[in-house]
Amino acid sequence: MSSIRTVGRSLSRLPAELPPELRGPDWVQANPILIQAHLDRALEMPTGGWYVVDGSREIGARPRSYTIAGRELVAWRVDGELRIAPDACPHMGARLSDGHVREGRLVCPWHGLELGNGKHGAWCPLESYDDGVLAWIRIPDDQGAPTARPIVSPRPDTFLDSVMRMEAACEPRDVIANRLDPWHGVYYHPHTFKRLRVIGLLDDRLVVRVVYGFSDRLGIEVDATFHCPDARTITMTIVDGEGTGSVVETHTTPLTDGRTAIIEATLATSERPGFRGALKAAGLIRPFILRSQRKLWVEDAAYAERTYELRQAARRERNSQ
Repeated sequence: MSSIRTVGRSLSRLPAELPPELRGPDWVQANPILIQAHLDRALEMPTGGWYVVDGSREIGARPRSYTIAGRELVAWRVDGELRIAPDACPHMGARLSDGHVREGRLVCPWHGLELGNGKHGAWCPLESYDDGVLAWIRIPDDQGAPTARPIVSPRPDTFLDSVMRMEAACEPRDVIANRLDPWHGVYYHPHTFKRLRVIGLLDDRLVVRVVYGFSDRLGIEVDATFHCPDARTITMTIVDGEGTGSVVETHTTPLTDGRTAIIEATLATSERPGFRGALKAAGLIRPFILRSQRKLWVEDAAYAERTYELRQAARRERNSQ
C-alpha cells in the first residue's frame, strides 16, 4: 500500500498533532462507543418530514409504485412536474400504479376513475419536491417541525450527478452507522480505498484523508468530511484535493419494518478544464459511476444488515429474560 503513487496534489502529510483517540491502530480508533455517540447525535437531527423517494430521472410520465414509511404510494409526472399520492384508488382500492396517465390525470385500471392534483374523498396527493437530482415526499414524523423544503448539505453549482438506489434488510440507523465508521474502508473495500486515515474529529463531522485507487499503484488523494444534515442522511464532502466541493449524499428511507432504501447521490465537480467535456458526456460517464456506487453498497449493505441482525438478536435475548 505504501508504494501507491497519487495523481494531482499530494496531501500525504498528516496534521501536526492528532487527538489521542486517533493515534492508535484502526481497530482501536474505530471505537464502538465513539461511533454510537456520533450516531445518537445524528438521529436527533430534524428531518422536516422529508423522505427521498428515488432519483429524479427514475420517475416519468408512467405511474410507478413505492412504499415509504409503510405507505403504499404512486409517483408520476405531468408535464415534468412530480406528483406522489396514495397508490389505492379511493373507489375500490385498485393499485393506481397499474393504471396510466391521460391528459395529466391518473386513470384507475379497474373502473377508469380519473384523479388529478386535487382531493377525491379521502384520497389526496402528498407534498412532494424535486431538486433536480432527487425526488422527495413529505410525511409528518416526530423528527421536528415540517419544513417547506428538504434539508440538504451544500452542493456544488456545477456537477455531474449519478443516483443509485438499492434496498437492504436493516433500519436507516444501520446505514448511517456504516458511514460513521470510515475506518472499515481499506479493509472492506480494498478494490477502491488504498489508504485511509481519520485525521480529525469535530462535534458534528469526521475528517478523513483517503486515497481512491485507480489501480494497485495509482490513486488520487483527497480530504473529505462526513456529517449528517438530518437524521436519515450522511454527506461526504471533498474539502481538499481533486474534486474539491464534490459531495456524496447517502440518504436512507424506511420502507417497512426492517427494510430500508439506500439512495446515494454523487455530485462530482472539478476545476479542471476537461470537466466541461465530462458534463457533455454525462450520459456515457454516469453508468461507470453507478457501477462503482453499487459495488460498494452491495458490500456496505451487508455490513448494515449484519449490524441490524446483531441488534435484533440482542433485543430478543433481552425480551426472553
